[in-house]
Amino acid sequence: MNLNILKDSFVGFVRSHGMTRHFRRLAVLDMFKGSAASREVPPSLAQTLIAAAQADTAALLARLNSRVDGLTEAEADDIRAQVGLNEVQHEKPLPWWMHLWQCYKNPFNLLLTVLALVSYYTEDMKATIVIGTMVVLSTLMRFVQELRSNKAADQLKEMVSNTATVLRRDPEQRYSHDDADAALRLLDMTLHPKGVKRIELPIKHLVPGDIVQLAAGDMIPADLRVLTAKDLFISQAAMTGESLPVEKFAVHRGSEAGNPLELDNLCFMGTNVVSGSATSVVIGTGNQTYFGAIAERVTASDRGPTAFQSGVNRVSWLLIRFMLVMTPIVLLINGFTKGDWVEAALFALSVAVGLTPEMLPMIVTSTLAKGAVTLSRQKVIVKRLDAIQNFGAMDVLCTDKTGTLTQDKIFLERHTDIYGQPYDAVLQYAYLNSYYQTGLKNLLDVAVLEHAELQREMSVASAYRKVDEIPFDFERRRMSVVVSEREDHHELICKGALEEMVSICTHAWEDGRAVPLTTQLLSQIRATTAALNGEGLRVVAVAAKDLPPTKEVYGVADESDLVLIGYIAFLDPPKESTRPAIAALNRHGVEVKVLTGDNELVTAKICRQVGLAVQGMLLGAEVERMSDAELAIAVESTTVFAKLSPMHKERIVRVLHDNGHVVGFMGDGINDAAALRAADIGISVDTAVDIAKEAADLILLEKSLMVLEEGVLEGRRTFANMLKYIKMTASSNFGNVFSVLIASAFLPFLPMLPLHLLVQNLLYDVSQIAIPFDNVDDEFLQKPQRWNPADIGRFMVYFGPISSIFDITTFALMWYVFGANTLQHQTLFQSAWFIEGLLSQTLIVHMIRTQKIPFIQSRASWPLLGMTIVIMVLGVMLPMSLVAHYFKLQALPISYFYWLFAILLAYGGLTQAMKGWYARRYGWQ
Repeated sequence: MNLNILKDSFVGFVRSHGMTRHFRRLAVLDMFKGSAASREVPPSLAQTLIAAAQADTAALLARLNSRVDGLTEAEADDIRAQVGLNEVQHEKPLPWWMHLWQCYKNPFNLLLTVLALVSYYTEDMKATIVIGTMVVLSTLMRFVQELRSNKAADQLKEMVSNTATVLRRDPEQRYSHDDADAALRLLDMTLHPKGVKRIELPIKHLVPGDIVQLAAGDMIPADLRVLTAKDLFISQAAMTGESLPVEKFAVHRGSEAGNPLELDNLCFMGTNVVSGSATSVVIGTGNQTYFGAIAERVTASDRGPTAFQSGVNRVSWLLIRFMLVMTPIVLLINGFTKGDWVEAALFALSVAVGLTPEMLPMIVTSTLAKGAVTLSRQKVIVKRLDAIQNFGAMDVLCTDKTGTLTQDKIFLERHTDIYGQPYDAVLQYAYLNSYYQTGLKNLLDVAVLEHAELQREMSVASAYRKVDEIPFDFERRRMSVVVSEREDHHELICKGALEEMVSICTHAWEDGRAVPLTTQLLSQIRATTAALNGEGLRVVAVAAKDLPPTKEVYGVADESDLVLIGYIAFLDPPKESTRPAIAALNRHGVEVKVLTGDNELVTAKICRQVGLAVQGMLLGAEVERMSDAELAIAVESTTVFAKLSPMHKERIVRVLHDNGHVVGFMGDGINDAAALRAADIGISVDTAVDIAKEAADLILLEKSLMVLEEGVLEGRRTFANMLKYIKMTASSNFGNVFSVLIASAFLPFLPMLPLHLLVQNLLYDVSQIAIPFDNVDDEFLQKPQRWNPADIGRFMVYFGPISSIFDITTFALMWYVFGANTLQHQTLFQSAWFIEGLLSQTLIVHMIRTQKIPFIQSRASWPLLGMTIVIMVLGVMLPMSLVAHYFKLQALPISYFYWLFAILLAYGGLTQAMKGWYARRYGWQ
């Protein structure tokens, strides 16, 4: 059997159907980024996209049976019935028979199948039935567990879905306008057009012909043709390899292109809006998108290995190497000493099966699924199952500030002139800016629009009409609207971060007049805003200028020679749960670091309020100047990183990961998406922008951060129970093989038949089914836990031979006391070791599951306790039952069980003593 196939299947269960069919679009795009595959779409699809890009607006809408004011609900339903949901084929679950095949086709089942066939052709029907039962049980248990976990995951994920802003037309009305392009512009300029409503529609319900409005932070939900655009920049890096965002326009501005990706009036599913706004029409959904065509040609894969996957990989290789070394040795010893090479080969294959933890995929799936369901009760949605274990291994949590540490509600605390004195005019300007912008409305805009004083004066906006807007982006860190109160002039109103605002201002408003912005005045302005920041207020500057009414379209170049009017200052209070959550995380060995684009003074104030000790602070400009080596040193001693760009956040997370930390990142904005992807575990909230929710592994439905503590603890319980199974199986299997080697060298017959080994292994595996539901000692939950193959190997070497000591004692007992020392009495010998081996293996479950004294200081859960009792009773009764002769076993004398009780008692005592010594020397992971 090919070793790579063995390794891939053994390790690959974490990428099996049960976990990877929930892949993310971005992960798939990462896989073929920059490759030739990204150009290989069907010619018919490429021609369709190119034709859509070249068509004028009216003709394209007519071809799609759509209008500028969108489809009606009935029209959309009819189209959806014809074309199906907007889902790529790979995102749909496998049919049950394919899933069943996936659960069967691993090397261990194949090995057992080969062994069953060999037994069948040698007319050993008993072995055939037992081995066949093992294959069926192993496959069905995994199938059922994965089916249940997939169903639970689907139900949980349905609670969090990305949406698109879609226009829906009232069937009784029609937006009448002869010129489609002019009609679109009027729709863009009108917040509430007559007969048209804007709705948030789940992405999977989109259909060709839907009119979609885009803003910063949106995922591109399907293949779109841009109809109107305002400074629209799309990140296509995952699809094309271009690192910089690409600007999109309503009309293709380049030369003729044969590759749809080069057309700058098309947007493609799976990319995202970095800045700007647009109105567009859906031209392709599901598999009829560029992404869908590529996904059909490329095998979907998750992103690069996480800490969990890498750990399983290393542990798996450890067990595989052990199996590959020990199996040939067993074969050679038994072949040479017994002379029957066929039976020796069957025995060696049985040993190989016994050495492989074939139930590990089922144990992991069950444990992770249980963790996901438990977290769902805490209102945490798990999008990727293996993220649960990473949660428990996390030792550094990086978090954004706004909306995560602080409340999801920002309050407009002050509106002042340039000297910090109350000033109503600046509030009116800010209100007009927030009211008329149609791009990314953040919490600051919501706070302005909901301000009590302005709610009484709603007429302030009705006196103006909107002319145009210049959307927000993270490079400029500002946005502008152009409005007109009278037709003889236009007013450009801009608000944004202080430094970016003063860079485009030449004057400031002082005592009712515009005065030049001198160096001295600029120093006063910075001192005023610093004082406001020191009070924990977030300051946004507001500026304006009058313009002649000579044009209707404005751009970034028009943001110049502005007059600074004043500031609006926001109170961003911390969540009530932040302080206890940070304290709880620190108690459990998780260090919290703040990564924010906000001002360092405001951030420091918030940190003091939530009890986060700031040991060091770095600004984005300093991070920019550092090499990776310098940053790797600095991140270890820095608590707060302020004034960061999105790329700074991602770089810091990657550096922490490269330093050996398991890194979590919590954020909810478009500027957090890159860091969420780079982290071992990305955490977001249900109110986050689309791209942040898409990149996250966990979604919090509740604003309380205390669920983070429960998530960490659940992750550690999950890891603890998986580790129990591996340690139990590895150590007991090592001891069994060691006993087999000794017995094979000295006995004139096999110490146990292949059939016995298989039945014993089957019963032992069944006893482990309840491990995912076992209790975990509190001591194990106090610090981050991660895979340590060296520790597992050492554990196996130290604890495995303990069982061999008592196996050899059993051999001596049967040989000298009960006279089972000839070929005629081998069944008595084999029956005795069958019972002793099964009971000692089952006993070790309770010994190794805890560092404490089992049954007294630490008790297993009732499901695990009940399952082990049932298996032990079944194992003792089998040699005494009516079917014993079918398994080539026989009843044992009553006196044997007195000896057996003493052997098991001594075994438990020696194991407990070894546990104490081992824990003092190496620790008890």
